[in-house]
Amino acid sequence: MQADFTRLQNFVASVFESIGTPENQAQLAAEVLVSADARGIDSHGVARLAGYVRLFDHGRLNPNPKIKIIHESPSTAVIDGDKGLGLVVAPYAMEIACEKAEKAGTGWIAVRNSNHFGIAGYHAMKALEHQMIGWAMTHAAPLVTPTFSREKLLGTNPVAMAIPALTEHAFVADFASTAVAYGKLEILQRKGLNTPNGWVQDADGNPCNDAFAIKNGGALLPLGGDREHGSHKGYALGAMVDILSGVLSGANFGPWVPPFATAGFMSAGETVGIGTGHFLGAMRIDAFRPADEFKQDMDKWIQRFRSAQAVEGKKVIIPGDPERELEVERKANGIPLLEPVVADLQALANRFNVPFKLA
Repeated sequence: MQADFTRLQNFVASVFESIGTPENQAQLAAEVLVSADARGIDSHGVARLAGYVRLFDHGRLNPNPKIKIIHESPSTAVIDGDKGLGLVVAPYAMEIACEKAEKAGTGWIAVRNSNHFGIAGYHAMKALEHQMIGWAMTHAAPLVTPTFSREKLLGTNPVAMAIPALTEHAFVADFASTAVAYGKLEILQRKGLNTPNGWVQDADGNPCNDAFAIKNGGALLPLGGDREHGSHKGYALGAMVDILSGVLSGANFGPWVPPFATAGFMSAGETVGIGTGHFLGAMRIDAFRPADEFKQDMDKWIQRFRSAQAVEGKKVIIPGDPERELEVERKANGIPLLEPVVADLQALANRFNVPFKLA
């Protein structure tokens, strides 16, 4: 199915409203979620909508949270998300980060007691609206083994950074600290395909190509796949995200991060903190140097990298290029949805008596 962007977003908002989310928050949550599909990150888009509803069904999601600052300094804060949608909590936190950056030069926000916040890139890019550099990261359920481990102790733990330029499009990097996000395995499962090498290991710690490896006791691998290809660096990156998102905020961390509604896991189990955590930041450029000078140099940086001599049949791109180009195309021509995702959305429409006309 090719779903119309606006109709799909309105449908998602209606589902969130059906579980008790206020209209303004439901619209924001839908915007964050559908932005993933628009940018081609289908693993974090509407395919996850049923998962958020399952969190609500299991009492792990508060649809109408009282988000509040519980500790702050002129340039930092800790926010308690009151078990709310991370799709709503994280944008709130980023606005606080930008407000603090406006006054202090930089703003850094640690979040606890939240839930899955969608794609990190959306939140980092909110700083661009203020002509600032944005950071966003979050930890996730333990599906990833540290290098040489058989135990799953880390999540996919993504990092995103958005940097404005003058006339060029912004630099937007958004990537997991693992070889691949778990959602990519879900896509392969729906298609009945195996994984490429370096994505997963089996329950005994051996490399494998089973898209169902995690459900069978295996694990995702850190970025790099194995020690010879730098998995220790992916492990370290994921650990840094976990510490800033969890240990610093007072959220759970490591193997205690509560699972999202994926891979058949729902029980939150033992806790060492409060909910899921994020870490977001904003940097006012003129706190470092004149903003226009910086942006001119960013233009030069981007133009030089674009003009790099490429291998035959390829071109050098800037982080954020593919997603931005796909967003333009999909908003104009529709968002492709796999049949299993359509079936999940139809089931939600039936449950909540929400009109299901997406095309």
